[in-house]
Amino acid sequence: MTEKTLNNNQVVVAGEIASEFVFSHEIFGEGFYMVDLIVSRLSDAYDTIPLMVSDRLFDVNESHIGERIMAKGQFRSYNKHEETRNRLILSVFVREIETIDEDDAEEENRPNQIYLDGYICKAPVYRMTPLGREIADVLLAVNRAYGKSDYIPCICWGRNARFAGKLQVGEHVAIWGRIQSREYQKRIDNDQVISKVAYEVSVSKMECLAQHFIRRGPRQWEEPL
Repeated sequence: MTEKTLNNNQVVVAGEIASEFVFSHEIFGEGFYMVDLIVSRLSDAYDTIPLMVSDRLFDVNESHIGERIMAKGQFRSYNKHEETRNRLILSVFVREIETIDEDDAEEENRPNQIYLDGYICKAPVYRMTPLGREIADVLLAVNRAYGKSDYIPCICWGRNARFAGKLQVGEHVAIWGRIQSREYQKRIDNDQVISKVAYEVSVSKMECLAQHFIRRGPRQWEEPL
C-alpha cells in the first residue's frame, strides 16, 4: 500500500472495549474480527465505534471487555447487499493497537481523531435543523490501494456547513474531525419501528484543495495532471 493512500485516511481512537470479538472474514489465513469500542466525548456522551482487528495484532480469543485500548488505522466502508438495496457498512480498519492505562494523558486529550483527504462524490445537502442549527451532509470518496475507494459520510456544522453546501461534486477537500455514532429510528412497516445506528464523521475543520477531478475507474478519483 502506498504512503499516499495510507496518509489520506488516518484515525486514532481510544476507549473501552465493549463487546467480544466476532469473526468477520479470513484472507490468506489471517482472520479479521469486529469489536465495539466506547469512546468518550468532551461532554458526558460517548460514541460506540466498530473496529476491525486482525488476529495477528491482538488476542481475539480472550474476552477483553472493560479493557482500555488505543487503535490507529483507517475509516473504511463496504456495501452490504440487503434484500433489495445496498447498505454502507463502516468500521475502523486497525493497523496498530495497544492497551493503555486509565490515566494515559494522550488518551484523555485526543481520544477520537480522524483526517481524510478525498473527493466530494455526491452533491452536499445543506439544511437547518428544527432547533435552528446549520448542518450539511457530505459524502467523501477517499482513495485506497488496489483501485478501491472508501465512501465516508460526513456532517458539517455552522460555518463549515455553509462552506460545504457550496462545494461541487469532484472537488478535492481535506477534513479533520471525529467519528461519531448516532442512533435513529427506522419504520419497517405500519406497526413496527426499529432502532439503528449510523456512523459518520463530525467535521471540525474543512479545507478545499482542488476543484476538479478525473474519475479513473468505477472506484477511483484523481486530480488532472
